[in-house]
Amino acid sequence: MRHSRPVRLALVAGAAAATLALTACGSDSGSGGSATAGTPKAGGTLTYALDVEPTCFDLQVNPQGITGDIERGVVDSLVTIDAKGSFHPWLASSWQVAPDLKSYTFKLREGVTFTDGTPFDASAVKVNFDRVADPKTKSQYAATLLGPYSGTEIIDPHTVKVSFSKPFSPFLQGASTPNLGFYSPKSLTKGPDALCAGGSAIIGTGPFVFSGYTKGQSVTLTKNAAYNWAPQQTPHTGAAYLDKVVFRFLTEDPVRSGAITSRQVDVATSISPSDAKTVEADNGLKIQKVEDAGGSYAIYLNTARGALTDVRVRKAIQLGTDIDQIVKTVYFGQYQRSWSPLTPGTPSYDSSLDGSLKFDPTAAGKLLDEAGWTGRDAQGYRTKDGKRLTVDWPWNPPHTREQRAVVAQAIQADLKKIGVDISHPALDIGAFVALAGSGQYDLYDFSWTRFDPDILRGFFNSASTPATGGQNAANLKDPKVDEWTDAGAATLDKAKRDELYAKVQHQVVLTDAAVLPVYVPTKVVAVANRVQGLSVDPNGKPLLYNAWRS
Repeated sequence: MRHSRPVRLALVAGAAAATLALTACGSDSGSGGSATAGTPKAGGTLTYALDVEPTCFDLQVNPQGITGDIERGVVDSLVTIDAKGSFHPWLASSWQVAPDLKSYTFKLREGVTFTDGTPFDASAVKVNFDRVADPKTKSQYAATLLGPYSGTEIIDPHTVKVSFSKPFSPFLQGASTPNLGFYSPKSLTKGPDALCAGGSAIIGTGPFVFSGYTKGQSVTLTKNAAYNWAPQQTPHTGAAYLDKVVFRFLTEDPVRSGAITSRQVDVATSISPSDAKTVEADNGLKIQKVEDAGGSYAIYLNTARGALTDVRVRKAIQLGTDIDQIVKTVYFGQYQRSWSPLTPGTPSYDSSLDGSLKFDPTAAGKLLDEAGWTGRDAQGYRTKDGKRLTVDWPWNPPHTREQRAVVAQAIQADLKKIGVDISHPALDIGAFVALAGSGQYDLYDFSWTRFDPDILRGFFNSASTPATGGQNAANLKDPKVDEWTDAGAATLDKAKRDELYAKVQHQVVLTDAAVLPVYVPTKVVAVANRVQGLSVDPNGKPLLYNAWRS
């Protein structure tokens, strides 16, 4: 089937709208931008405060969402997705999907160039996708988006065929993300260290150029004056309005809130819930909220290590943690509790899980008794065979956001009451990454933004191990989950996908007890009234192309 006009594939039909216009007047009409009152003005600098700094700027390697937030304006994608789940042409002017879902043939837009002058063509698509899939790249997320990739065939300079070893329905959604955007083939020859370091090594086709990086302080993007290939449904053509965008790394919540209220920045993300009312009271600012699609903030229980190999211990941790009270106390009602590893804004979210995990310390204690942890040491922690029930939960403070350290303290306190000792050591980023890849932890926490339930395959399929670049932090090996997630990736039938992913959500939460959902990640963004046209796409990435200063 050929798609040269907007198309809604069955897998996302009826999906909840996820695009947010970060402006006071107007709403987003697609993933390309928002309609606003007044006439857009060219020029000026937008200063954007972020709460975390990337550990690496290579989108094809680094799984951090913040990397995509910064580089969405630098790299373009084959297709774009709107708030209704419809796909639209971008760098691909049209495409054909094979009936067996094992190949996608793209006709590429002509006249597109990287900012180093290199033409964007079929060979550029191939070299990028081949690099992502190469085990030597050690991709920690982008490779998941390519799934069972078997290669890219160059049909002619502007036609490519991307093939998979088995049916793979989520590919178009993955192809809409910045992680499967395109770097210049010349930039890829500079090596992984150069790309991770950012700066001039990051070369895309986007409306902005990655022109500067000062570690610990900021990233600067400057206008690509030659840009003339925005998605078809975008409100304007040609170059972006803004001359420059400066992302500042302000990791302390009070500093970020102070910067926006004092007008040192134009936009500040991740406003602390405790500061939201103060910011809202400022007539020159507005607070916008949107719940992310994808993975909720959750704690993954390592099913392959120590005491947590016993499902009774995992269930005791679930029941012994008062998530309702923790979320209410820490987030002042700004975030809602999550019940599933998926957020409610994600296609195939199963709302029947809502209310399923109730705080029950008595039941948790009985489960620990059944598991043999009946002794008590001098500090009141449970023991078995003279060994304390200790659960290791490492973390890296500089890259911990949204008051998650406070959440961890509250969970420690709850579980201490039922006799579980939570060890929460702070590690530097190198040690933390090494430990995560080797599986030497009991608990591991994260959230993930993606507008497709296939994210569950990354989270729980046994082939998606952290050691091979996957996200299965629970190290779950459940044949049923493998079967259901593989089947979900092989069909476009929405009803079938809903059924399969509902089974996965119930199995991993209630049967395997492989995950403890905590809260729904919510973008609480403060925007100065002078900022117009800024929006967020369904993949959670800020869209800078249509933004301007009034």
